[in-house]
Amino acid sequence: MSIVSTDLKADWQLNHALYTDAYQSGRSSFITSLLPPSALSFSVYQTLDLLHKRLGNETLRRALDHTGTIPSPVSGHPDGEWIKRSNMVGINVRTIGSFWQVINYVLTLPACHDSIHLLPIWEPGVVGSLYGMVSWQINPEFFDVELARYVPVLDTVEKQLKVVVNLLHAMGRTVGMDVIPHTDRFSEMVLACPSLFEWVRRDGDVIADHSSMVYKYAEEAIWQHLKYTGAADGTPLTFAKDVFFSTDLSLLTNDKRLSILFGQPNDYGGRLQRRINLIRHLTKQGLETVPMTMGPPYRGLHIDPTDFVVDEYGQTWYQYAFDEPQAMSRVFGPLARYRFYESKDNNQNWEIDFDRPNYHAWAYLNQKVHECQQAYNFDFMRGDMAHVQMRPGGVPDMVGHYYDPLRAIKRYVRSNGVAHFAFFAETFLAPPDVMGYGDELDHLEAIEAESTLGDLQSVPVNSSEFRERFAEYYTYLQTRRFAPSFTIITADKDDPRFDEFYRTGNLFRYFVSLFLTDMPSYVSLGFELRNQHDERGENEEYSKLYVFQIGDDRQPDKVTHGPYVWGTNTEQFVSILRMRLFSEKIWSVIAGKETRWLVAPDDPKGADYIAWTHVEPTGYVFAASLSGVVPESIPGAVGINSDNLIFDEAGCRVWQVLG
Repeated sequence: MSIVSTDLKADWQLNHALYTDAYQSGRSSFITSLLPPSALSFSVYQTLDLLHKRLGNETLRRALDHTGTIPSPVSGHPDGEWIKRSNMVGINVRTIGSFWQVINYVLTLPACHDSIHLLPIWEPGVVGSLYGMVSWQINPEFFDVELARYVPVLDTVEKQLKVVVNLLHAMGRTVGMDVIPHTDRFSEMVLACPSLFEWVRRDGDVIADHSSMVYKYAEEAIWQHLKYTGAADGTPLTFAKDVFFSTDLSLLTNDKRLSILFGQPNDYGGRLQRRINLIRHLTKQGLETVPMTMGPPYRGLHIDPTDFVVDEYGQTWYQYAFDEPQAMSRVFGPLARYRFYESKDNNQNWEIDFDRPNYHAWAYLNQKVHECQQAYNFDFMRGDMAHVQMRPGGVPDMVGHYYDPLRAIKRYVRSNGVAHFAFFAETFLAPPDVMGYGDELDHLEAIEAESTLGDLQSVPVNSSEFRERFAEYYTYLQTRRFAPSFTIITADKDDPRFDEFYRTGNLFRYFVSLFLTDMPSYVSLGFELRNQHDERGENEEYSKLYVFQIGDDRQPDKVTHGPYVWGTNTEQFVSILRMRLFSEKIWSVIAGKETRWLVAPDDPKGADYIAWTHVEPTGYVFAASLSGVVPESIPGAVGINSDNLIFDEAGCRVWQVLG
């Protein structure tokens, strides 16, 4: 244990009453010196007592009422522009165990971290991937037993999620959910609504039929299985197959179709077994969905006969491959994308007819996301894989209503009374025709995303590539209709493969993310204590490896054997804490202000630092070192000297000046 660690823990033991009182009384927006692992050990009683004193009895009572709603801090905004200057924190709930623990973690975050992005909240499928949703039900593993014991009315994971969003809103945070335009290959959605997905018929290791209507064979096979087994909920099957699979919800609702196939929502074991039985029935006939693809050319697949796994039921699963792969071509074997368009020429050549939307798929996804937004009062969506743009010609001159599903979802939610609902897009601002066809910048504007993730997190700070990319992003911020994020780290970059990006420059990243106030930022839970990893850490130290749940030791680099292990980098935590405490002092003056470069990332003189102030004078000058030290004199900054240096930490400085 380092001296810093010992001092921090001793400081908390001696002064925790002072720190919690400052939070409860409103003098501080977070609990100073509270380490996240310590916050997660708070009992429900401790947390509720803190919140009672902070929020007041009436607000806390309303927040804990799962039938009511606490308004969002941005509920009065006319659009989603607010997210363009938000400092977002991404939380993989699986790393902390339950939705309730999100509240404990947020106690450690200052108010400048004003948005919380919850990684996928849905019930997962194959390999437990959060991004391979198997149903529209909330993931039961995020249920908090202690909360239910202390507040018995919160006896379902759905009620607990609603209360957590209420509390986050009361704590001044906006809350976002992942919107995923794909599911598990054999999700309940796939089996209940085959026409919403693309199917093939396989003969051994060869695709025997990939025509447009294979889904009809799947419907027939599912119907025959259902007639043989009977409805899971006891419903008499007195109607025809066409009624069962009809998209006319006046004949049969989606929820009723699911209960007939799989049983009651809370019967997790029964639903799983019925789904497995149905999957085995389909695959015996060679029927399976087409796996999701990423990157041009998207289409044109075959089965790789040498690449397969045999599951515990003896079922062989083959991997698909591209006929003509390109640099970023990927096949995601466990996932199936919704069939948003019909195919040309009965799909003989794997070509999509973008002029013929599969209207039912759009309507279905719009409605399901809207239902979730309404149920839990989410403020924004992170659009998963928003970079997918399959049109070989790129963004069309006329962008119609059925250009992109994520755009349609945002519009649908907003048109149903949630004007402030914002769209945070997962794109990486890659060069044209790399992640998607055409110019990704044009695509982002076409899908009406307010902000995007970008890819600053994927390069070391002290590299020329980082400087170039940072400068480009700031140019996009000023010239494009979307705002790129200053992204520190994401849940899928906290991975052993990316350790080299975070061995240096972490404090530079954090400082800039807070104080470059006209650029949104993104950081994931765990960064504040993340170990430097000069050598590879244990799997349990990386949050990326908790996005899925692999229990197969044939993949030793991915399998985890226990809960997430927090880093012990308390030296980094203390430096970040000092930045947070300083931000508390000046935040009301600088929040959201447009900045002006004094020394830009692409400085022609090659300075090893950046410096900025604000267009509207706020009295502050900021500087941060990329690889060296910040000089005493900053070009264009008049009146800065050692006397008015008010913050100096790890190569990051702030001066207060007059005029």
